[in-house]
Amino acid sequence: MSRTSGKLNRILPPFFTLNFFVLCLSSFLFFASFNMIIPELPFYLSSLGGEDYKGLIISLFTLTAGLSRPFSGKLADKIGRIPVMVFGAIVCFVISMLYPVITSVAGFLLLRFIHGFSTGFTPTGTSAFVADIVPFNRRGEAMGIQSLFGSLGMAAGPAAGGYIAAEYGINPLFYASAATAILSILIILRLKETLQEKETLALHHFKLQRHEIIENRVLPPSLVLFLTVFSFGVVLTIIPDYSEYLGIKNKGLFFAVFTLSSLGIRIIAGKASDKYGRIPVMKVATLSMALAMLIIALADTKLMLLFGGVIFGASVGMNSPTISAWTIDLSLDKFRGRALATMYIALEAGIGIGAITSGFVFQNKVENFFLVFSLGTITSLLAFIYLLTIPKNQNISL
Repeated sequence: MSRTSGKLNRILPPFFTLNFFVLCLSSFLFFASFNMIIPELPFYLSSLGGEDYKGLIISLFTLTAGLSRPFSGKLADKIGRIPVMVFGAIVCFVISMLYPVITSVAGFLLLRFIHGFSTGFTPTGTSAFVADIVPFNRRGEAMGIQSLFGSLGMAAGPAAGGYIAAEYGINPLFYASAATAILSILIILRLKETLQEKETLALHHFKLQRHEIIENRVLPPSLVLFLTVFSFGVVLTIIPDYSEYLGIKNKGLFFAVFTLSSLGIRIIAGKASDKYGRIPVMKVATLSMALAMLIIALADTKLMLLFGGVIFGASVGMNSPTISAWTIDLSLDKFRGRALATMYIALEAGIGIGAITSGFVFQNKVENFFLVFSLGTITSLLAFIYLLTIPKNQNISL
């Protein structure tokens, strides 16, 4: 071994192999693909005459993602992690290519519904793949690094999307989203499947028994996730209007700020949860989320809104890797895909309900901004209270 290789081995985590890096890069591209269009969709839908359906932009997407999770979890455990990842990315590519073609309100909402299959599949396969290749005592750290790349994609996507839409128009933005999705597919095709006992895809894989839908062992982290990401659904739906109201021209700026603020803390939070336990980190994350939503609710200037975005990003950065690691801790190896699918069902349910509730409460009235964001404060506090009731044997620390 060379001196340089020895230094790298001391600096990098033992799981940070080429395959792990490729997986992280694919996550970056995948999340950038569908996030780059989000800030422009409310105004695009309004231009089609569907301004009263803004709450459905996110909720339809997350509904399909949630409904597809039990299938993606089962398929990840049966036919492999990589096919599940590839399918989700293909959906993202195809739907992005269809947005410029189908321009009715009903057609747009149908595409949003189908688009949700992308996040219903790819993240499930990705998380299971990561869990397969990292050691037990480094899960929090690994999830922190992997989610860091996903967050970079979530930050780069809206910022790049806002620029593309402003300079070239909405249709080139959809094509850029499709191109990014297909690139995320191409680079994961070189990965070696980690599922040891694979089955050939068959019709019976799409028949779900009741016990195959939800993994009861991971209900505690799933409930916490549901309560915290309710705020995310509110932010995704209402922030574009709030940004315009406060005079922020680039509607992706808030998304870029909160995502960037979550980057560094992900690895720190992941390591902290490996050392001190998942629940202590989650208590800090939920309180931070409640504070962030309160600041956003009270914001009356651009600076205050963006400051709330920084706190919001920090809470998301603590929440994401810790919840993922906690879920994997509680799951059985042979049902890892199902456990992660259960976690993601909670994710989509929380975001979707947050989105549709905020759209219903907001009703395009500026005086309702405070009420809408206050709902996120309440649900985050409920998550914190629930964490106080968790038995000590659920607090995994290594």
